[in-house]
Amino acid sequence: MSQQGTRRPGGSAIALSEAYDTALLDLDGVVYAGGAAIVHAVESLTTAGAGGMHLAYVTNNALRTPDAVAAHLTELGIPTAAGDVITSAQAVARLIAEQVPSGSPVLVVGGEGLRVALRERGLEPVESAEDGPVAVVQGYGGPELPWGRFAEACYAIARGVPWFASNTDLTIPSARGIAPGNGAAVEVVRIATGAEPQIAGKPLPPMHRETILRTGAERPLVVGDRLDTDIEGAFNGGVDSLLVLTGVTDAAQLLAAVPQHRPTYVDADLRGMLAPQPEVAEVDGEFRCGGWSAAVRGDEFVLDGEGTPLDGLRALCGAAWTYAGEGACTLDAAKVLARLAL
Repeated sequence: MSQQGTRRPGGSAIALSEAYDTALLDLDGVVYAGGAAIVHAVESLTTAGAGGMHLAYVTNNALRTPDAVAAHLTELGIPTAAGDVITSAQAVARLIAEQVPSGSPVLVVGGEGLRVALRERGLEPVESAEDGPVAVVQGYGGPELPWGRFAEACYAIARGVPWFASNTDLTIPSARGIAPGNGAAVEVVRIATGAEPQIAGKPLPPMHRETILRTGAERPLVVGDRLDTDIEGAFNGGVDSLLVLTGVTDAAQLLAAVPQHRPTYVDADLRGMLAPQPEVAEVDGEFRCGGWSAAVRGDEFVLDGEGTPLDGLRALCGAAWTYAGEGACTLDAAKVLARLAL
């Protein structure tokens, strides 16, 4: 039931938790931020799981192990097994294991999640370029990662050792706001060495493959807050997606999305999994959702009607994405979004 390539948000006559067998949920910005549960997340996931939907947690954050993530979710009130957590550390460890002999030393620039994933694949984490690594792997190591770790990576890469990155997310949500992510750290090594890493995490195929191998999902729904990882990853995998507005993406960025960043569904938070999704209908060049009608006339958005702000945003997405076609909509949406208080 994929709606890939749509130029307006799709609709579903039944709750998404009934329409799809597995939710592939991002964590940071979707389920929690800075360790604390996002509003409505626990209740929504509990209800979806009780209704028979398989909940799997798919994160580009390679810092923590699946055991640690599962324990954290369980503490938040969402009982979770380690096998229901898929990390970019696991995806990059599989990618490395396919290219180097079993038992090989791999220089780690990151946290315990990477070390555990490497050992799971029969590889040996090491700390120094002098330990004879046959690969370098870089993942998010938290705010306390020593600067010297980047130097070790550079020394090894300069000797011709292949470089891998769990992901290249430039930012990561925290309780205090948006902080530098692994992508920012990867740029440090890229600038110093001129090298290019092999990347495993969302939105690239190794992460999607790892997720399907570990979950066995047949009708998956990707649920995320980032256009360039979660939604693009769903697009690349040919599956549907739900964007929630609890993380890094705001309404203006959504309207400007290029085709691979356009989600199938849009909702405020994870309660969107439990409800049908309204259709956006095109009638004589106008896009209608709920009580709203949106269009592009000349070089301006026109929004008429009333109703829930989300329905207004969905109608505007239809207008913006159709106007932009295969590109990004560059029209100023500030006035209409202010009317919706978005």
